[in-house]
Amino acid sequence: MDKLKIALWSEQDRPREKMMRLGASALSNAELLAILIGSGSPQETAVDLMKRVLNDSHNNLNTLGKMSLNELCQYNGIGEAKAITILAACELGKRRQMEQAEERPDLGSATQIYNLMHPLMQDLDVEEFWLLLMNQNCKLIRKLRISHGGISETAADVRIIIREAVVANATILAVCHNHPSNNPFPSTDDCRLTERIKKACDIMRIHFLDHLIITDGRYYSFHEEGRV
Repeated sequence: MDKLKIALWSEQDRPREKMMRLGASALSNAELLAILIGSGSPQETAVDLMKRVLNDSHNNLNTLGKMSLNELCQYNGIGEAKAITILAACELGKRRQMEQAEERPDLGSATQIYNLMHPLMQDLDVEEFWLLLMNQNCKLIRKLRISHGGISETAADVRIIIREAVVANATILAVCHNHPSNNPFPSTDDCRLTERIKKACDIMRIHFLDHLIITDGRYYSFHEEGRV
């Protein structure tokens, strides 16, 4: 009798949906490998197939990575393409172990933010608005451009800023934009936007670190001026 296909499983038990909901760390090795191979055989699901393969490898991923293409292809449901995918994943895991973790930039001061963003913004002839998302140690999680505007102003949606911060699990954020005129001082609109971002961050319990206006060679920091 055929096994119940994964597509017919409860949604909370399907590997892909489970990973989307809980993250990769919540999945077993067999479930992660099942996502890679995509399908099993008429006799067993991808998860059951990978449980069997892992069992034969003493449930050791290092041992699995030492299997040959031919050995993996002996399993019903694993052809060359699936075997190559499994071995490629094992090789990537080995290479990741050999590499050092990337050092995230520290953005705890206006000068550090300026040094990071100035090379990206110094030659722009229109305004761009960027969001910098950080962890509790002011280490950069990610930076993203929120808008690309005109010569004299650019728009930034506060809702997008907060949404991106929540999705990234950021506890600290900063924003910056450039002035193509090379005048570093904020406009009335810049000040109003800063106030709106600060209020939204306060509501969401996210620390609003700074808003920088970047020009070629100078910057204006709302934090250093005591305005955030």
